Amino acid sequence: MGRVWALLTLTMSLAGCGLAGTGAVVAAGAAAEAQPAAQLRQTQDQVKQHIDAAGQQAADQRRAAEAAAR
Repeated sequence: MGRVWALLTLTMSLAGCGLAGTGAVVAAGAAAEAQPAAQLRQTQDQVKQHIDAAGQQAADQRRAAEAAAR
């Protein structure tokens, strides 16, 4: 029974000083930042694919121009 009271007292004191709420705010903030980070990663991958495709297209055009010049 003493442990229950000690735990209850600790919880109430943490709640009173706002420390318990801070943990909830940090967890909510981390979840809110995870989604934009995932979207940023997806956009970055798409841009890399476009750059790679453009580089491949330029290389193909260069080869075709070299072959036509021979």
